[in-house]
Amino acid sequence: MSCSSSSASDDEDEGFDSYRKGGYHAVRVGDSFNGGRYIAQRKLGWGQFSTVWLAYDTRSSNYVALKIQKSAPQFAQAALHEIEILSAIAEGDPSNSKYVVQLIDHFKHAGPNGQHLCMVLEFLGDSLLRLIKYNHYKGLELNKVREVCRCILTGLDYLHREVGLIHTDLKPENILLLSTINPSKDPIRAGMTPILERPEGNPNGGATVNMIEKKLKQRARRAVARISNRRGSMGGIVAAEPKPERCLNGIDVRCKVVDFGNACWADKKFAEEIQTRQYRAPEVILQSGYSFAADMWSFACTAIELATGEMLFTPKGGQGFSEDEDHLALMMELLGKMPRKIATSGARSKDYFDRYGDLKRIRRLKFWPLDRLLVDKYKFSDADAHDFADFLSPLFSFEPEKRPTAQQCLQHPWLNVDNLAQDVVENESSIGNINVSMNNLQIKVGK
Repeated sequence: MSCSSSSASDDEDEGFDSYRKGGYHAVRVGDSFNGGRYIAQRKLGWGQFSTVWLAYDTRSSNYVALKIQKSAPQFAQAALHEIEILSAIAEGDPSNSKYVVQLIDHFKHAGPNGQHLCMVLEFLGDSLLRLIKYNHYKGLELNKVREVCRCILTGLDYLHREVGLIHTDLKPENILLLSTINPSKDPIRAGMTPILERPEGNPNGGATVNMIEKKLKQRARRAVARISNRRGSMGGIVAAEPKPERCLNGIDVRCKVVDFGNACWADKKFAEEIQTRQYRAPEVILQSGYSFAADMWSFACTAIELATGEMLFTPKGGQGFSEDEDHLALMMELLGKMPRKIATSGARSKDYFDRYGDLKRIRRLKFWPLDRLLVDKYKFSDADAHDFADFLSPLFSFEPEKRPTAQQCLQHPWLNVDNLAQDVVENESSIGNINVSMNNLQIKVGK
């Protein structure tokens, strides 16, 4: 969300109640920041800590993403942490080639609700989650999944090996395309003329009024949708039609890793519980210590989601067992029983496992290995399922030290199938040239 072209949520906003002391800064189109260098163009999105605006950089004549943090001390502290991390990332990547978002500038801005720390980031496109939704949760073709994976792994390799950072919250929402899915949302491709001053007739309360109007319209849309769904379920007028296939051919799927608000240095961790639930590694659940390999587990979950359109693990608490225990059970159904030394090694192991390494409250597991899951549930061909599972299965090792690094993943044959195909073409071409040369030689000898 930190620099996306689209908001954090399709049908909600941040709520105007949060525009108060210690909260968000109210921005109007045409407002200027940092001595007039940045001019607000339109709102891109929001998060718990900040709002994000498309802004025009009058010094570089580029469009940028302006992230304005809430002003309360705890939010300012979080912003300082993110600025420290983003500065280190930018310093080691002057060519901006590592598929990680670039920090351009940062400064303080005084407003009626307090002093806000602001970050200026490069403008990027939609998140991978938005791309998955755009594709109706059907999964991307494997060549596009490969291209996305190469970008993410290049970013992770840089973060892990060169900067020493663990992202700790890798997921489709935190990976943004380099450009927007809809060209009209991109200010350059849409030929947008930058707004350089506040439009006439935009009163001080304009931002709040617009927000109230938007909220009322969204509530009306949701009410209509609920009525439609109710009619459909009652066998009434409305029947759900299957959504048409989307064509993704014109969409650039190159992407960058973003949102470093929760990132930490490998040698200076801030929290035991990291990662969004569905992408959380087993060592994090068990609290047995984590490092770069936790990001690799999240990457593997993300890759599966891109290819299938569905999250791999969606645990739920039940009668007599917790969400954590269900999560561990789902992992074992896919990967086999967790080694006893891993199952019993964490600070929270006794909450879930007995001394033999068996789950205490979930006894019956239905094993469904990854390659068979891809074939049986998602209708992959046997060959595609085998090759994709060969790439991902090592990343789902319960033993973090056995998971390949991002650098090692980048060398895997599945990621380099295009190169292999090119080698085959070149080899066939070389063989053809050799045959032609041999024929010519034979003709000359015959003479």
